[in-house]
Amino acid sequence: MISQNTILNILKPAIPKRYLLFVAAFVWTFAGGMLLFRGFSVIYPNISDQLWEVSACLVGGVLFYLFMFSKISAKHVKRILNIQIEKPCLFSFFNVRSYIMMASMITLGITLRKTGLVPLEYLSYLYITMGIPLSLSAIRFYYNGINYSKSLEKLQ
Repeated sequence: MISQNTILNILKPAIPKRYLLFVAAFVWTFAGGMLLFRGFSVIYPNISDQLWEVSACLVGGVLFYLFMFSKISAKHVKRILNIQIEKPCLFSFFNVRSYIMMASMITLGITLRKTGLVPLEYLSYLYITMGIPLSLSAIRFYYNGINYSKSLEKLQ
């Protein structure tokens, strides 16, 4: 008779850790790209009139990356590289806390957009500001996936 753990292991979508870094990179790229697209699509018709605002978004996004997202993405890369199983679950690129945070941020963004509590133009600046650090963080995952052997060596 097959045990429940055996069935779960057979059904678990497992991939090598190196590819898990690329899955994480794709997810962060998608999220950052979507926010940048949403933000710029609102202000695009008048972007030349809003260069100061866009510049502030760029500076804010880079600062968010430097002081917050660079640490978060480094922690995720280190966690993935330190996973003891050679083929972890496809969804283990995030820990539970990060999934909760991601769901909360998505819910907040949708709520703000649908309720109109924040004018769409201002919300677009927030989208751009948050899309930048997400996109920059994705680069860290791509780098560590491409340079997987070097990344493992750095851990030791």
